[in-house]
Amino acid sequence: MNRYPLWKYILISIITGLAVLYALPNIYGKDPAVQISSSRGQVTELTQFEVEAALEDAGIEYAEIEYGLNTMIIRFSDEDVQLRARDAIRAALNNTYVVALNLAAATPDWLDSLGGEPMFLGLDLRGGVNFLLEVDMDAAITKAQERYVSDLRTLLRDEGIRYRTINLNDDGVLIRFRDTESRTQAIPIIENNYLELSVSEINNNSEDFALLVSISDASVSETRVNALQQNIITLRKRVNELGVAEPVIQQQGQDRIVVQLPGVQDTARAKEILGATATLEFRMVDMENDVQAALEGRVPPSSRLYYTRDGIPLLIKRQIMLTGEYIIGAASGIDALSGGPNVSITLDGRGERIFRQATADEVGKNMAIIFIENKTETVEENGELVRKTEVVEEVISNATILEQLGKRFQITGLDSPQEARNLALLLRAGALAAPVQIVEERTVGPSLGQENINQGFQSVMIGFLLVLVFMFVYYKVFGIAANIALTLNLVLIVSLLSLLQATLTLPGIAGIVLTVGMAVDANVLIYERIREELRNGNSPHASIHAGYEKAFSTIADANITTFIAALVLFSFGTGPIKGFAVTLCLGIACSMFTAIMVTRAIVNLIYGGKRLKSLAI
Repeated sequence: MNRYPLWKYILISIITGLAVLYALPNIYGKDPAVQISSSRGQVTELTQFEVEAALEDAGIEYAEIEYGLNTMIIRFSDEDVQLRARDAIRAALNNTYVVALNLAAATPDWLDSLGGEPMFLGLDLRGGVNFLLEVDMDAAITKAQERYVSDLRTLLRDEGIRYRTINLNDDGVLIRFRDTESRTQAIPIIENNYLELSVSEINNNSEDFALLVSISDASVSETRVNALQQNIITLRKRVNELGVAEPVIQQQGQDRIVVQLPGVQDTARAKEILGATATLEFRMVDMENDVQAALEGRVPPSSRLYYTRDGIPLLIKRQIMLTGEYIIGAASGIDALSGGPNVSITLDGRGERIFRQATADEVGKNMAIIFIENKTETVEENGELVRKTEVVEEVISNATILEQLGKRFQITGLDSPQEARNLALLLRAGALAAPVQIVEERTVGPSLGQENINQGFQSVMIGFLLVLVFMFVYYKVFGIAANIALTLNLVLIVSLLSLLQATLTLPGIAGIVLTVGMAVDANVLIYERIREELRNGNSPHASIHAGYEKAFSTIADANITTFIAALVLFSFGTGPIKGFAVTLCLGIACSMFTAIMVTRAIVNLIYGGKRLKSLAI
């Protein structure tokens, strides 16, 4: 009686071994590091030479340099050296590289090869990265006005009203007409179709029949609010694509957004993706005018001069056929014909209709895809730090339209698979309504103070040890079994958090403490039931069997109801609440295994198959 079959002992041993193995990386911790990456091209040995020269000139020693997928990580001894190194490297490298702080896992190679990684610690425990982003509201207003330029052209053309030019100026959209009659006809049409616009006549001279169309103050305020909210939503999508657990993304003031990435591993990629404002514009190539004349300064009013990534000049028509806002799906891959990286694009219904109509009459002509990106760099001028923004516009594709385009098509001509993945990620998450600038980037220490965190861990350990002592004194041999199971329970939770790459926060620790209490409670129920059976005159073996069998239903009911509550918290909660729910769910599953199966196995090993007169309980 009270014997387990061999396979159960083997199963428990395997689970215990795996739990210890995957919890082990957390002992080694992480090293302060600086990560260098490039969205295009490669991080080469030349980059390493420049970095080493910069560190040598600054008198900074590093522990190790290692390469990843188009990245280079330099490890340092402490955080002060890490900060000095970042500034030195950033000054030495140009803005084609992203230089960011990082925490590199110090896991041994043999353990890393088995997939062992330490779990992430939240901002309130270990820190992370805090970004303060500023939304360029002027750009949001300008972008809205640019849309009206295109819409007003289409509206007046459809209504048969003749005009000379429609251009954007500092006050709004300026429309010049051929005569006063056309201007008079246009006023009610514009006002009826765009209630948010205000229209006023401008009479500079007798031959200038113009209208100034401007956005009302109420619409300007609404545009600002919408730009901020849309940027917050887009940033959340981008962070989800990065796989960051429990991020904090919230508004600060009228034009700023705080992004906290707890336990983030790849801060360079996070910085690159969060700050990027990559958009696409599809325009026709101007095949009628001379590029050489444009290079000499004679650019046609309806076209602009662009350059491809190879430096080839192209005349591109100003009229935009389609923008990236209609894209609902994007996936990177390899082009079957050229073997180079590509991005497969999927448009929404409206985008499909616009694109079909725009390309129907352009078959056989060249269409260009323009990649637009804002890059912000902080430079020192006259002893002050000044942010400078550069708008990079590149022609990434110049191809002949072979047939009418529709819902799905491909973009080729990208430099690397990494760039294709980044572009697909940005297009999936959606374009930012307005450019954002990273005005502050810092690593964040524990929000409650390192001393309070140390005291928190100390109190958890003291409480855990007191429970171990109590169980040993009160339940003797059975208490030892409970203590072993309790320790394994903690190891299992840590290993699962590491395997899932979850972020542990203070609420998560609270969930662990709660599950430890529930695991002890389950053992107390079992052991008290065994004592009751012994007082009723049952034999030791019968009492052990009855204790585990009869207490199981009570333990299962309590754990299942708590598990359901944790699932509800996870489904409807956000941030720290989800962290608490995750550790609680994992803890409940582990405690059911350790408090019942593991303790029973230990008790069976000690007492099973023996003649007993009494139990040490």
